[in-house]
Amino acid sequence: MGINIAIDGPAGAGKSTIAKKVAKELSFIYVDTGAMYRAMALYLLEKNIQGDEAIATACHDADISIRYENGEQQVILNGENVTAFLRREEVGNMASVSSANPEVRAHLLKLQRTLAKENDVVMDGRDIGTTILPDAEVKIFLTASPETRANRRYLELTEKGETCDMNEILKTIIERDVRDMNRAVSPLKQAEDAVLVDSSEMGIDEVVEKILSVYREKVTR
Repeated sequence: MGINIAIDGPAGAGKSTIAKKVAKELSFIYVDTGAMYRAMALYLLEKNIQGDEAIATACHDADISIRYENGEQQVILNGENVTAFLRREEVGNMASVSSANPEVRAHLLKLQRTLAKENDVVMDGRDIGTTILPDAEVKIFLTASPETRANRRYLELTEKGETCDMNEILKTIIERDVRDMNRAVSPLKQAEDAVLVDSSEMGIDEVVEKILSVYREKVTR
């Protein structure tokens, strides 16, 4: 049985960055559930599939897996490496919509739980501690103010040379928060036994150390 660390939180909270660093520090496997949902969203966008019923039917045709090359996670969709396409804004927005579909969630749930059962893993997403890994030894709810998250996203995009509008980014983040927290299936919420970490005034290394300290307190080998 593996030791599991679940990191949940809203969009733009830095879950993936933090989870990767924590996994590296502990020599755990990092399972990016968000990337798996983004791969599903990419598939649905490429096939121009819309509507709950159509998504529920089509999602079973998306074979999504994770592998590591030179220590870097690669996401494979129907045999093709799609890692480079997963951070696009339209993919993220579609993932927020399609991830609420029960068939989509069921399709990916089995792989996620199998990885966690067989390995020491750090897994991040929206409902890891509440739904995917309710028995995880360590649960973290990582958040930051909407303004902080919007600013981080703005800087990330501008550094890539993309033109973007801060107000639009903030509006999108707030809308996604509302949608994620109020969806019928596995809404975003803090697990009762999760430790709240607000990174609004914290650097990456500070957040990583905080989570490692929680791990050291809760887990003894």
